[in-house]
Amino acid sequence: MKTYQFVLSGLGGQGILFMTKILAQTALNKGFNILGAETHGMAQRGGSVVSHLKIGDAGASLIRAGAGDCLISMHEAEAYRYLPWVKPGGMIFVNAPAEVFPDARVASYLDTHQITGFAMEAGKTSFELGSPRSTNLAMVAFFGAFGQGPLDADALRETVTYMSPDPVKEINLKIFDTCHEQGKKSAEKSAHGIV
Repeated sequence: MKTYQFVLSGLGGQGILFMTKILAQTALNKGFNILGAETHGMAQRGGSVVSHLKIGDAGASLIRAGAGDCLISMHEAEAYRYLPWVKPGGMIFVNAPAEVFPDARVASYLDTHQITGFAMEAGKTSFELGSPRSTNLAMVAFFGAFGQGPLDADALRETVTYMSPDPVKEINLKIFDTCHEQGKKSAEKSAHGIV
């Protein structure tokens, strides 16, 4: 299988490492090799955090600029910061209002590099469902709706079920299912040329 490369970004305290753990565990459950690295400001709340995850056979843990298949970002500004790591033809998923993403100054870069971007207000959705700390889980579910890479939504949901402690399992699955549905609607609109 071709190595699939994730870049995950956000700010300290947003759960980037947990998000990476969900993706990595799902890959392991499916029998894939993984290699990853976390860099930049993990210990500093509010500082920039980026995590690299390669699924498949890889020789080095860090992803080169212009080589990432997918960027999942918990913060719009951090998505723009790590955009150069996404390869031409790659995809980005951002925790931001869909009606204002991407910023007009970035839209031409996305077009030039044929990078497709999707946004959802994951924080708002998680808050409305009663668990604002589950924004990272919401973004994983949103990504899972687009059928990108070797990790399908059912496998991701199974990992979330396994990794969620009993007291929060029900709310975590509710958030996953709700945000997955939002992702499916976005993917459907995109497939029909609706922005």
